[in-house]
Amino acid sequence: MYREHPSTLGRLPGRTWKGSLATRPLSDHPPGAHVSRRLDLRRLRLRAAWLLILPFYIFAAPSTGLLWWGASLSTAGLSLRAWAAGSIRKDRELATTGPYAHIRNPLYLGSFMLGAGVMVAGGQWVFGVAFLVLFLLVYRVTVLREAKELEARFGASYRTYAAQVPTVLPRITPYRAGDSDSPRGSFSRARYLRNREWEAALGAVAAFGLLALKLRLWP
Repeated sequence: MYREHPSTLGRLPGRTWKGSLATRPLSDHPPGAHVSRRLDLRRLRLRAAWLLILPFYIFAAPSTGLLWWGASLSTAGLSLRAWAAGSIRKDRELATTGPYAHIRNPLYLGSFMLGAGVMVAGGQWVFGVAFLVLFLLVYRVTVLREAKELEARFGASYRTYAAQVPTVLPRITPYRAGDSDSPRGSFSRARYLRNREWEAALGAVAAFGLLALKLRLWP
């Protein structure tokens, strides 16, 4: 699978955000040859993030309970993204192991959970709805584009994989490709660090830190 620079719903503005956090995102699938189109999508995501993030922090009404609930959801999203980032071998092969054995786009699902957690902590449902709409609009295009690129690159292997592994809701039993038991499918800390997924965690800390600060200063 491949990496996109950067993720979208998981990094703070300046890198890429998607919900509220920043990181140098990974893409669930390969960049392919459509570089200009990818850059356009990145700009669109960044602009959408800025449209949401500034008013979100101005009008956010966090509470201790909401911060805990939101942090729990975002932590789950970060964990999923970390698992995916440590499992993919971008630009080398079709990722079908690790979280990719259960869902085709674990990075994007993780980004959604990450951003949704921040929205929950903010305590303003209007921004949660706006986040959901923006995420669906932007990522639907991204997922469809990447699916076409993967099919063009991997052909029958991808079509078989896509027919058995859902895009959004994970399957319970893992998908088994011919070499799915290979050590290559195991989580790699070095791969996680190389993909810079730790930036998403820093973005999450910053996002919740700002909300906690607002709660303390303007309870």
